[in-house]
Amino acid sequence: MAKIRTIFRDISPNEIGFTLVHEHLYTHPPLWKIKEDPDLLLDDIEKNANELKLFLKAGGKTIVDATTIDYGRSAKALIEIGKKVPEVNIIAVTGFNLGSYYEPWVYEASMDSIIELLKGDILRGMDGTNARAGLLKIGTSYNYIMKVEEKTMRAAAKVHVELGIPIVSHTTLGTMAHEQIVILLEEGVDLGKVAFYHMDHNLDFWYQRKILEKGAYIVYDCTGKIKYGPEEARINMIKKLINAGFLDQIMISGDTARRSYYKSYGGGPGLDYIPTKYVQRLKEEGFSQEMIDRIFVENPKQFLSW
Repeated sequence: MAKIRTIFRDISPNEIGFTLVHEHLYTHPPLWKIKEDPDLLLDDIEKNANELKLFLKAGGKTIVDATTIDYGRSAKALIEIGKKVPEVNIIAVTGFNLGSYYEPWVYEASMDSIIELLKGDILRGMDGTNARAGLLKIGTSYNYIMKVEEKTMRAAAKVHVELGIPIVSHTTLGTMAHEQIVILLEEGVDLGKVAFYHMDHNLDFWYQRKILEKGAYIVYDCTGKIKYGPEEARINMIKKLINAGFLDQIMISGDTARRSYYKSYGGGPGLDYIPTKYVQRLKEEGFSQEMIDRIFVENPKQFLSW
């Protein structure tokens, strides 16, 4: 029977509701990265839980915390946040983001040891807890793939093939998705269970169509971040992709990975931006309720189930 694995329990796909598939409820990047950019540290449990309450109040039901092992994932923190807002389903990931963030042990580890680590997070629990991961995550650098990134990607692919668990992919500025697909297919991955993040960093119709034609999902997760371009550009590309027949493979999220993006830290647009302002914008742009439900409920339901 298909299920979706949250940090507390497996749920029926029908329990998923309005879903954001790429957010961050707790992060603790490598120290060098924090010194370079302190805004990336999201470590205040109370404030993070308060932000999640805004998402709940706005009608949100399920959220993917996409924080990886190399970016300071903390199952204990997610458990604390989840207990404060039990009405929201939290899905955690296991895997790695970028080679530049990896600690030395990842470079030195064998493929088999990484596979066992990922499987343990999924089947037994993460970080010494009983909270299990519901997704695998992979990632590559800007316009190239480091050898160590390929190693962790192939390890995740092998776990996917064995267990059937879905994969989300960090593509730096929307690059290297096609090259990732080559590697994933070599490992026998079902591309219908792969979603590529950051595709709205690279608003190239040809590039995205080629991904979708292979059966994978794409995620637009710059929503609310005007510094990366106006909402109009993202919405117009989504319309173009829908007109080309790909409505069933598009998901939207916000990638709120900075203090300055959280209302609870004094910033914005906040975790409630998409279910309130952005959805209203989509309606005014001609999106039907059926299309909105497909993007935020039905597509995540299909993708996250395994």
